[in-house]
This record gives sequence, C-alpha cells and structure tokens, in this order.
Amino acid sequence: MAGPRWGQAAGALALSVSPVCIDLSDADAGTASAYRCPLAVPALVLLALPEYRREGRPPRRQVPYGLAGGALFAGDMLLWAKAITEVGAGPSTVLVNVQVVLVPFLAWVVDHQRVPCRFLLWLPVLLEGVVLTGGLFEKGASGSDPTAGTVHAVLAALSYSGFLFPLRRGGFEGHVRTTYTLVICVSTVVSALGGAVWGTLDLAPSWRTLGWPAVVALSSQIVGWLLVAVSSPRLPSHIGVVLLLPIPVGALALGASVLGERPTPALWLGCGLIMLSAYVTTGGAPGNRDDGGPEQTRTSSSRTRSCGG
Repeated sequence: MAGPRWGQAAGALALSVSPVCIDLSDADAGTASAYRCPLAVPALVLLALPEYRREGRPPRRQVPYGLAGGALFAGDMLLWAKAITEVGAGPSTVLVNVQVVLVPFLAWVVDHQRVPCRFLLWLPVLLEGVVLTGGLFEKGASGSDPTAGTVHAVLAALSYSGFLFPLRRGGFEGHVRTTYTLVICVSTVVSALGGAVWGTLDLAPSWRTLGWPAVVALSSQIVGWLLVAVSSPRLPSHIGVVLLLPIPVGALALGASVLGERPTPALWLGCGLIMLSAYVTTGGAPGNRDDGGPEQTRTSSSRTRSCGG
C-alpha cells in the first residue's frame, strides 16, 4: 500500500505545477489547453507501446472511458485555464479540487451508492469555503474577475469529477497507459475545437507561449497523471482523495512565491474549509480504518451509516 500512496502523492505534487506554468505562459484558455496535450502525446505513445504489446488491445468497454474522459478532461482544462486569469492560480486550483466531494454524488447517481450522512452535513461548510476562496464579496481579491473565475472553476470541477470517476474505480485498470493516451488524444481534438469556438485559440503561438505548456505536458500530462492513473485503482477511495490535496496546497504556495499572489486571511480560511470538508466527507476522518483496495472499500461502505438511496 505504501507504493501507491507515494505514487499518488508524488503525482499530486507534479500536478500542482500546472496553474503557475499556465499563468506564466500568458496564453489564453484555448491556446494553453490545446497545446499542453499534443506536446505530451509522443512520449505517452512511447510509454504505452510496451503495455500494448504485453496486454494487447484494450477491451471495447475501455473505449467509452477514453472518449468520455478525453472530452471531460478537455472541458476541465479550458474552464480551469480561464479561471486562473480570473481568480488567480492558487484559488482556482483550490476551487477545482472541490471535486473530492463531488465524486460521491456521481457514485450515488450512477452506481446507486449511499451517501454518508457526514457528506450532507458538511456541504454547507464546503460551500462557505468556495465563497471565501473565490473572493466573491471581498475587495482586492486575486485575478481580474473573481465571480466569473469562481463559476468557471466550479464548472471545471464538475468536468474534473466526471474524468476522475471511472479512473478511481479502475476504469483504466490493465491498460492504463494505452487508455490514458487515448484520453489525451481525444482531449487534444476537443480542446482545440473548444478553443476555436471560444475564439481564444492562437494557431501561431510564440516559443515562450509554447514553452510553459511543454513544462505542463511533462510535469502533469506525462508524470503527474500517469502516477495518479496507476495509483488510484490500487487505493481505497478516501485515501486516494486525501492524497490529491497537495495539488491546491502546492498551487497556492507556488502562486504566492512565483507569481506574487497574496492570499488574504479570508482566502486561506476558505481553502482550509474546503480541504477540511473534503477530508472529512470522503472518509479521511479518524476512525475510518479501511485500508483495503477498491473492492473492500465498496463492501465496507455499505456497512457505514448513510443517507439516501
């Protein structure tokens, strides 16, 4: 279990670099999203080839995961890149990571898994954290438009949740690299189309604009997400979720040190409320001793007190 935990945590730290690099590129949402994926494809194909030769072609049921995951991941990238300029690199990343309490809703709707009572009880705390982090009622908040940035970041969180949902339940298991490469290829096409429709796609970006997305491709698309994709199916859901929390923490620290962002006390309080509610509602609270794999997590969850059907 130590191996997957370290892999998940290392992947989260690699992912926390993305928002700062996107901000430094000065690229708009469409351009930043469209180029970070294709820059990663050659390396991902090389990494996927040994798996493809060893495991063969992924089963047909993997294809919907790849197509849907690619479209949702592209939506997450476009909306998140827009939110970075509107509300700041650190706050936008914290808001996007509201997904750690959105995924249980998907499990409830799709898999008919019961929702723990503590999840419903902590929702007001989470929403208060979103309001404080977005700086909706605070003068001098980071970014050009905190209100729009908060909306875009929450919509990105919904897309992000849809992408993570099958990943955490072993949707890529057995063909992780191959299916993830398909996800990134689909994301390349969808993000380019989305950027063109949004009117923000630069077809002739400068080398500086391309350089920072290349760093994102290496740190996030290749290293970060591959580590998460390999580690997530081998961890109980609540542990996997908690180990993703270094993403917003790292983004806030990098945003303050590299970009000169100055989070206010209210913003820090909002971040703390979001991460605390995420930790508690996803089963990371003391007393949850389920350290087994996904199957054990699903079995034990049916024995815990829950609300709704």
